Amino acid sequence: MSEEGEKKIIIDEDWKTQVEAERSKLRDTESTDPPASADAASEEDYPIPPASFPFLVQSIMTQALMAMGQIPDPIDNKPVVRLDLAKHHVDMLSVLEEKTKGNLDQNEAQMLEELLHQLRMAYVAMKGNA
Repeated sequence: MSEEGEKKIIIDEDWKTQVEAERSKLRDTESTDPPASADAASEEDYPIPPASFPFLVQSIMTQALMAMGQIPDPIDNKPVVRLDLAKHHVDMLSVLEEKTKGNLDQNEAQMLEELLHQLRMAYVAMKGNA
């Protein structure tokens, strides 16, 4: 295949910045005393992001990246490589793409396609190094 027909991998560094900001915020909240019980925590303390298609896709993508060791495990802050689990998450996104075909707007479809391509390339690279 010619170079013109090949897709280029564009790694979006924004997700790394977002993860670091969330990790920093989590560390800050851990340094304060936690609520006495789960019931004592208010919605303002731990806001839940609104449900959306991009948030769903990003959640699954984050799980895939964690399974590839690209994002450290939040419990022990060490990368854990589970390629079988990474493949499962990539396959889940593939199913989502297949089942939503024709029902997504252009931006959503393009985001999912590009993200899947990047995850597949990262998986192949990790599998080659295993």
